[in-house]
Amino acid sequence: MPAARLEVANVSAGYGATRIITDMSFDVAAGDRLAILGRNGMGKTTLLATLMGLSTRHAGQIKVDGIDLADLRTSSRSRLGVGYVPQTRGIFRSLTVEDNLSTGLKDRPRSALAEAYEMFPRLAERRHHLGMQLSGGEQQMLSMARTLLGKPSILLLDEPLEGLAPVICDELMSMISHMAASGDVTVVLVEQQIERALDFASRVLILERGREAWSGASSELRSNQSLVDRLLGVGIH
Repeated sequence: MPAARLEVANVSAGYGATRIITDMSFDVAAGDRLAILGRNGMGKTTLLATLMGLSTRHAGQIKVDGIDLADLRTSSRSRLGVGYVPQTRGIFRSLTVEDNLSTGLKDRPRSALAEAYEMFPRLAERRHHLGMQLSGGEQQMLSMARTLLGKPSILLLDEPLEGLAPVICDELMSMISHMAASGDVTVVLVEQQIERALDFASRVLILERGREAWSGASSELRSNQSLVDRLLGVGIH
């Protein structure tokens, strides 16, 4: 499945009657990379959950290659090519690595598992281990590999580096960058490690209290330290 265009128009969403995201609009060209940044509690995770159909949408449209997803179930969005790696990782702790990966195959043959082991050789070494026996980094690799086995055209990543050792962060970002460089997938990345996000993404969207506070090129944000300080509260080099 080739990379797809993502269009979000005037979306407001939250949980039940509570609105967390308000009047959000942006688009990501097929094969492009968007980083969504913001302080904690500003709505980044809710925005990704909304794209995946896991929150309450109050208004607006979400389209993938012109197909409106707004009223579709999460499973239908997945079949249309939207892949999601949640902050919680979402692996099955009582299943083996191989059984976890098998749940991501969709209609693909079991032989496709070899792709996951090629991406992450560490998972091949632990294919018979249970999810609960894996380290945090290995669980993140498993979550990502399971999603990628479904050949998504749009990949949503919610803080994939959270709590991981720097060497594991390097390994994961190298793999994500290599995959994105192929142009076969559109990537939306939520990440607290600002410099890594800017190195990866061509464009940035910053949220503040569930609304767009700024959007533009990564290079533009990197060169504006006062803007970074004001909206993100962290320095970059």
